[in-house]
Amino acid sequence: MKIRSLLVGLMAVGLSAAAVAAEPIVIKFSHVVAQDTPKGKAAEKFKALAEQYTNGAVKVEVYANSTLYKDKEEMEALQLGAVQLLAPSLAKFGPLGVREFEVFDLPYIFDGYDALHKITKGPVGQQLLAKLEPKGIRGLAFWDNGFKSFSANTPIRMPEDLKGKKMRIQSSKVLEEQMRTVKSLPQVMAFSEVYQALQTGVVDGTENPHSNLYTQKMHEVQKHMALTDHGYLGYAVITNKKFWDGLPADIRTQLDKAMVESTDYANQIALEENEKALEGVRASGKTEVYTPSAEEKAAFMKALAPVHKKMQSRIGKDVIESIYQETGFDPSKL
Repeated sequence: MKIRSLLVGLMAVGLSAAAVAAEPIVIKFSHVVAQDTPKGKAAEKFKALAEQYTNGAVKVEVYANSTLYKDKEEMEALQLGAVQLLAPSLAKFGPLGVREFEVFDLPYIFDGYDALHKITKGPVGQQLLAKLEPKGIRGLAFWDNGFKSFSANTPIRMPEDLKGKKMRIQSSKVLEEQMRTVKSLPQVMAFSEVYQALQTGVVDGTENPHSNLYTQKMHEVQKHMALTDHGYLGYAVITNKKFWDGLPADIRTQLDKAMVESTDYANQIALEENEKALEGVRASGKTEVYTPSAEEKAAFMKALAPVHKKMQSRIGKDVIESIYQETGFDPSKL
């Protein structure tokens, strides 16, 4: 009688008796950053919510800091079904053949989080995620990291201050064009190698959200940072499409609920962590933090404006213009 009552109670929250009785469904969630980063904390939040909402019918195993798969291995592992969840940076989808995602790398395309979330939480974002399906990937959500600042060992006030500098970037054709447009020298480099490269002078500077700069201690080897907010860094939470489609419908419903709530958490914690990190950089006294004037920011926007037009043929003019339309962005302001 007690067992029947328990099953009835579990079914009342939307889970079938078969799902409750079966062995837990194991979801391996692999990512390449530390557990105490915004993405790491959000992954743990999803684990807790998924296991709670499915009453243990799902077990989420989170593998942080590349302990399961490294940066260049994880996408193939997902497509092969060796891992079920990833949260790669949006720049990773261009090399996969879905160049439309490179729209997120365009400088100054988002004027703050409100404009950004009109895309990541709206129909344009869903249309972008749907483009992953032919690759065997189901896109579940976008998670924020933050807006980027330039850093170097010399002051950055105007675009010409970046001229001739070796600047580390993620692997992205848009970011390469961004750096070349301000006459700096783009250097593609793994995130884990950046601190040492800055320390030894292999590269002169970089671009990062504050939490990345601070948690990786890059501020200890960069004397200057300018709060340019010139670009966005975010992630897409993705799963193996065949695996996700094969889940019982009631389980999938609960996991969708967990993903929605963990996405809200991810975006909030990213905002908080970036603010704390900026305070930490300032308090360290090792990096001079500079806030550009309205005129200086306008100069950066004008200098980087050509990147939008140059990348139309690569990203798709229609994709870029759909974001302009959704956010109300006027490209003539660039």
